[in-house]
Amino acid sequence: MILDPWFYVAASVAVLIAGIAKGGLGGGIAVVGVPLMAMVVSPAQAAAVLLPILMVMDALALRAYWGKWDRGNLRVLLPAALIGTALGFLTFGYLSDDGLRALVAVVALTYAVRYFARRGPTARRVPSTASGLVWGALSGFTSFSVHAGGPPLQAYLLPQRMHRTTFQATSVVFFFVVNWSKVVPYAWLGQWTPDNLLTSLVLLPLAPLGIWIGRRIHLRVNDELFFRVVHASLVVIGVKLLYDVAPL
Repeated sequence: MILDPWFYVAASVAVLIAGIAKGGLGGGIAVVGVPLMAMVVSPAQAAAVLLPILMVMDALALRAYWGKWDRGNLRVLLPAALIGTALGFLTFGYLSDDGLRALVAVVALTYAVRYFARRGPTARRVPSTASGLVWGALSGFTSFSVHAGGPPLQAYLLPQRMHRTTFQATSVVFFFVVNWSKVVPYAWLGQWTPDNLLTSLVLLPLAPLGIWIGRRIHLRVNDELFFRVVHASLVVIGVKLLYDVAPL
C-alpha cells in the first residue's frame, strides 16, 4: 500500500475532481486525475490505482442518468472505443505516456479555442458515422493508458449541441463500458497488485461524494453555462497536459 501522505493529498483532489466531472460536468476534466497522482507515483501506477475508483463512479453515475443517453451516438462510439482500447492494450509499453498526453492536449485545446473564438451561436452539427468511429477509437485508445479519453469524446459530442443531460448521460455510458472493458487487460499486464487495490480501497469513499457534488451542480446550471464550463475545462486540461510533457 502507498504510504506517502503527499500522494493521498494529490489523490484525494484527483478523485473528487473526477467524481464531480462524472457526476455533472461532462467527465472530460477527470483526465487531470492521473497527472495529479503522477506527481508522486509513476503514471502507470496512478492509472492502476484510479481505475477501480473510476469504475465505481461510472456505476453510480449510470444510475443517476439512466435512460437519458443518446442511443444513436453510442451505437457508433462504443464499438470503435473497444477497438481503440484493444489497440491501447496491444501497444502498451511501446507508446510513451508523454506522447499520448500531447495528443490529447492538442485535441482539447483545438476544440476549446474553436468554441470560444466563434461569433454568435453555431448551428447544431449532424454527427457522421465516420467521425464517430475515429473519435470513439481515439478516445478508447487514449483512455487505456492514462484515462484521457474525455477530450476526444467531447470533440465528437460537443458540436452536436445536445441537451446537457443527454450529453452527460451519453458520456457516462461510454466510459462505463470503456473503463470496465479494461479489467482483463489490466490484470494481464499485472496492474492489479495488492498494494494498488488496497490504495484504491482507501480512496474509494470519496467517489460517491464527488458524484453527489457533480450531480447537484448539474441540476443548477443552464445549457450555455454548462458548455462554457466544459470547454473551459478542456483549456485547463490541454494546458496542464502540455506542461507535463514540455522539456524543462
